[in-house]
Amino acid sequence: MEFNESEFLVETTVPENELIISRTDLNGVITYANETFCEISGYALEELIGKPHNIVRHPDMPRSVFTDLWQTLDAKKQWKGVVKNLRKDRGFYWVEAIISGVYKNGELIEYKSLRTPISYSDKLKNQRLYDRIREAHGEAKRTVIYK
Repeated sequence: MEFNESEFLVETTVPENELIISRTDLNGVITYANETFCEISGYALEELIGKPHNIVRHPDMPRSVFTDLWQTLDAKKQWKGVVKNLRKDRGFYWVEAIISGVYKNGELIEYKSLRTPISYSDKLKNQRLYDRIREAHGEAKRTVIYK
C-alpha cells in the first residue's frame, strides 16, 4: 500500500512540559481527554468523547504493538511503549505512553493513558523499528526519512 497524502509528513512536536491524558471505557471508547490531548491531536473535546481511542492510530504503527498492549492490560499489568499518533489533519506526533487499568473495589472499570514527548533520537529509533516490524509481518510499509 502506498500513502500519498503529504499531510502524513507534518509532525507536531509535543512540548517538553506537557502531559497528554485520556481515559477510556473497557472497549477503548474515550470518556475523558485533557486539553493537551485535544490541542496536540487537533480534535475538539466533543469530537473525541465517545469515539474509539484508535481514532488517533497512525498507519505506521504495527498491529503487533497493540496486540501486545491489550495482552498486557488483560494480564492486569501496566503497558509502556512508544506510539506514533495520527492528528485530525493527518499529521502526526510521537509520545511515550503508559497505559493501565483503573480498578474500583478490585474490579476493572476503565483504562487511563498518560503520554509524554520523546526525543528526536527515540523517534528515529522507533520509526525504524516499526518499519522493520511492519515489513516482517507483511503489513503496508512506507519509509520516512528524518534529516
